[in-house]
Amino acid sequence: MRHGITIGLLFLLSLFDAAGQDASVFRPDSLRKEIRAVQVHGSLHIDGHLDEEAWKLAIVSPGFTMIEPLQGKLPNFATEVRVLYNRQFLYFGIFCQDSGGKKSIRATDFRRDFSPRQHDLVGLSFDGFNDQRNSMALFTNAYGVQRDLLNFDDLYTDLDWDGLWKVRTTRTDSGWFAEIAVPWQTLRYPHSKDSVQQWGFNIYRNRRLSNEISALSPYPRSFSFLRMAYAGKLAGLQPPPPGLNLRIQPYVLTAIDRYKNFTTPVTDKSSFRYGGDIKWAITPHSILDLTFNTDFAQADADRQVNNVTRFSVFFPERRQFFLENASLFGTGVAPADDLSGGSMRIQPFFSRRIGLDNTGNPIPINAGGRFVNRSAKNNIGAMVMHQEGNASTPATDFVIGRYSRNLGRLNRIGALVTAKNNSLGHNIVSTVDGFFRLSESHQLNTMLSHSTTSATGKQGFSGFAQYYYVNNQWKFWWTQSFVTKDYNPETGFVSRNDVIATTPGVFWYYRGKHLPLPKLIRAFEPGAWFEMYHQASTGILTERTVSANPVWFNFQKGGFIGYIINHNYQQLTETFSPLGIDIIPGSYDYINHQVYYSTDPSQKISGGFDLNFGSYYNGKLNAGNFHFQLAPSPHFYLNVQYNRNQFKQVGTPAISKNVDLYSLSGRIALNPRMQLIGFYQQNTENNQANYNIRFSWEYRPLSYLYVVFNHRGFDNTQAKRQTEDHSIIKLSYLKQL
Repeated sequence: MRHGITIGLLFLLSLFDAAGQDASVFRPDSLRKEIRAVQVHGSLHIDGHLDEEAWKLAIVSPGFTMIEPLQGKLPNFATEVRVLYNRQFLYFGIFCQDSGGKKSIRATDFRRDFSPRQHDLVGLSFDGFNDQRNSMALFTNAYGVQRDLLNFDDLYTDLDWDGLWKVRTTRTDSGWFAEIAVPWQTLRYPHSKDSVQQWGFNIYRNRRLSNEISALSPYPRSFSFLRMAYAGKLAGLQPPPPGLNLRIQPYVLTAIDRYKNFTTPVTDKSSFRYGGDIKWAITPHSILDLTFNTDFAQADADRQVNNVTRFSVFFPERRQFFLENASLFGTGVAPADDLSGGSMRIQPFFSRRIGLDNTGNPIPINAGGRFVNRSAKNNIGAMVMHQEGNASTPATDFVIGRYSRNLGRLNRIGALVTAKNNSLGHNIVSTVDGFFRLSESHQLNTMLSHSTTSATGKQGFSGFAQYYYVNNQWKFWWTQSFVTKDYNPETGFVSRNDVIATTPGVFWYYRGKHLPLPKLIRAFEPGAWFEMYHQASTGILTERTVSANPVWFNFQKGGFIGYIINHNYQQLTETFSPLGIDIIPGSYDYINHQVYYSTDPSQKISGGFDLNFGSYYNGKLNAGNFHFQLAPSPHFYLNVQYNRNQFKQVGTPAISKNVDLYSLSGRIALNPRMQLIGFYQQNTENNQANYNIRFSWEYRPLSYLYVVFNHRGFDNTQAKRQTEDHSIIKLSYLKQL
């Protein structure tokens, strides 16, 4: 009842003070802001200094518009953009004016694909086909660190796509400069009969010290600059006709593997391998990727997680080959970063099921290929992979097919089929899905999936419908999903089986005149949400959580503080064993509390915590995550994390114990291209200790030397210390034709 009152009060307050909100969601302007590119015939030396004579020919961009904190106002710090091009490159010269000079610049590390919350940056988004759906985005910070991604519908993002481009920057007392050269082969655009093209284009800047965001073409602050319907224009382009556009990347690798005290003896070994990838942009719309003797030595190792929920832990994909164009094959439902949408995760295709076992250990991939075709109407994808067999898993073939059709301006329907086949049988999953952007603020995402497994003879279904309404003052959602008991996507992921989930909720974004401490606080963002789970096979209510966060403040500089109260009901139909404690079947009703706090993560010293305390089934659980970050310069970065779960009289028999997880990660970088990276974790639950140390040298664009050390050790069931160590040296070389 009290949560219903909370939602009602939020609604009444919003009506009372709607006029106090600084701006609302608006429709794209029919008159789009334009940057005009100028052709030059010589080459530019990319050094971060815009002092070559050619830059004097360029036309300065129109002025930017503020997005945050006051949408639609003039920025406090101007940004100038100039664009040149020749037959090989598209050049951008950017000046980010800042009266604070070098002292105002924020950058915590030199990591590629850096966190936007921790850096001064500019980002460029390209819509070469003018379909207002597909975008390619390139970002740089004030030290020339690169971040790039592919995006579809401002919804699905391929963050780990790495494009071939170059940037250098300089920092002065009046601001910082970025000079960027993008090869035409990296960009995607049509082979047009028209001699001059114009593309959808936008550029935005975050001046991180004051957390001020501005953009060439304005968009509502509740969206992102990847919503290409709001993009401006990049005009005056005469790109060369798309050529061969072939990228070849071979590698050689040597590895030494050592094992100790395994319950089943494992032989130490050393090996030498070679392989590589080929990427061929057959047409501007079509890309073929081939891989053989695929290796992922450069991929980050998985971090340990102590899970006390009834949902399976989801470890994200980290391997470059599978991350590229992942959005085309991605359909499903998942929790959002801001906790909206519900906790269920259903993915009919999850690439980590290929080349990795259930514990994350690699299984060799002999060869594979992926074909992708994107056009204004149709999107087609196909993937074929052959996985080598080992002692526990027979050799396996995977086939994935994807088709989607764009309807109207921003709608889409599609189908996905995954097939896994080996000597034990086959598993086939067939899925249909749809995405409908009903207006700028309304969207509906839907899916229905069916699985069949020959080894068991069982079939199962899953599906969902998820509605969102988002504007500058509100976010509403309702997610309805289900997974039957026998749904088994062996090349996918589900967080729970045999469940019907109902998860509505609401957030309110308030920036009106009654906001306290306006110099410190940017927004008041309370909310309430409801999660209810029934067992699909019986209809029994197995879990219900009613949550409200009456306190949530976002600070002007990027930190936040919040409080959440949760009223939980759990009906266990089988024993649940979090971190080795057995909780027997039965009904449990309890309340717990959460407190969140974070400082500005772009500072040289920052940190935060989240605390969870109160009742837990038949006992109590006090849990906390604490983190501390030290980044005195982007050349050195250190992060310390500590997680504690303190159980008090939980389970049968009642057990009280502490489980601690310590994590330490760091980075030492000479520059963005040469870095030493590492992390260490110690878990008291099973005395497990892991570390990963990786030296990386990008000796030419996207060509790398890696030296990697991995260690994993824990106490096994025979009370012996079981360890495995892997030492790897890998050299890769990229040639683009």
